[in-house]
Amino acid sequence: MRAGPSQDEIRRQNLGALLRYVHVHGATTRAELTTALGLNRSTIGALTTDLAGAGLVSEGTPKETGRAGRPSLVVRPESARVYAYAYSVEVDRLRAARVGLGGEVLDRRELERPRNLVAGEAAPLLAGAVKEMHHSVPPDSLCVGAGVAVCGMVRREDGLVRLSPTTGWVDEPIGAALAAELGIDVPITVGNVADVAAHAEHARGVAAGCDNVIYLYGDVGVGAGIIAGGRRLTGHGGYGGEVGHMVVVRDGLPCDCGRRGCWETEIGEHGLLRAAGRSDARGREALLGVFDAADRGDARAQTAVRQAGDWLGFGVANLVNVFNPEMVIFGGTMRDLYLAAAAQVRSRLNSNGLPACLEHVRLRTPKLGDDAALIGAAELAFERLLADPLDAG
Repeated sequence: MRAGPSQDEIRRQNLGALLRYVHVHGATTRAELTTALGLNRSTIGALTTDLAGAGLVSEGTPKETGRAGRPSLVVRPESARVYAYAYSVEVDRLRAARVGLGGEVLDRRELERPRNLVAGEAAPLLAGAVKEMHHSVPPDSLCVGAGVAVCGMVRREDGLVRLSPTTGWVDEPIGAALAAELGIDVPITVGNVADVAAHAEHARGVAAGCDNVIYLYGDVGVGAGIIAGGRRLTGHGGYGGEVGHMVVVRDGLPCDCGRRGCWETEIGEHGLLRAAGRSDARGREALLGVFDAADRGDARAQTAVRQAGDWLGFGVANLVNVFNPEMVIFGGTMRDLYLAAAAQVRSRLNSNGLPACLEHVRLRTPKLGDDAALIGAAELAFERLLADPLDAG
């Protein structure tokens, strides 16, 4: 017969729950924490004292209460002191940020990324951006780790990028390469960009409060982050969400993955630019140029946008039928395509989606914008701290 959790285990779980709540919701009164966590006032007081003593939160009186009597103390995350580094490796750019506890982006850098740049070459550039940011870090700060968002299939157990057709990476150990360049003794966690962006939007973005969410991310390729029952759905090895490689056209156009007829050949960068007669162009600015031309009446651009919007709605309908989400979020270039072709997307979704699955689904763009990937990468790094605040320093 298994013994129940010890008092120390219960205390650590409660510390993690309290810190996680403040991390996600921001400044919160002790009274609100008592209600939200279902603990009594004395326990909340003891937990906040412990977290404050560890330098993870601070307490103070609210500026304005509007009520008579002694105000409840407000617990705030120590965003300026406790932070994680976040990186996003994208098709045309590399981004790095310092993200404070509570999800606040404290500093950031962005670099152009040549499309043939391998992980061993990307790591020094990202490390250089971090070292530059590190000059402004207060001396008593605590770095709890680093998270990396990558466009591609990431092996969950060690962060190896197994395949990233859009960046040309195969079996690239970006986490290990980055750790070697940084020379700091903190864990580095690697995740798929769509998956971590979904996590960020679910925690503190447009999907807060939704337990079933699909986040579609696009650049050259297309991937999805899936939240099911409030939990990230990543699959056995961590490779779930590769929706861009659903085959939608038998013997269709060749895809960067080596197969034919994948969904991303119709709605990704290459497919849309080809349909608009701009095969020689590339990048997000080129895509925005197609949408702008369509707005100005260019017939070929309009046809390309309508066709891509129809295919986008086709795939979304299939995902809605399979996962029955409350919300579908369009990020990266999928946001641009959705905004340009919303009528086609909704029309195809309504004609192909099952009525029961369509009853409550909402289509949205990210509240966090392009920061969703960076904030989501930081969330990967914060997870160890939030799981056990007393063992992550």
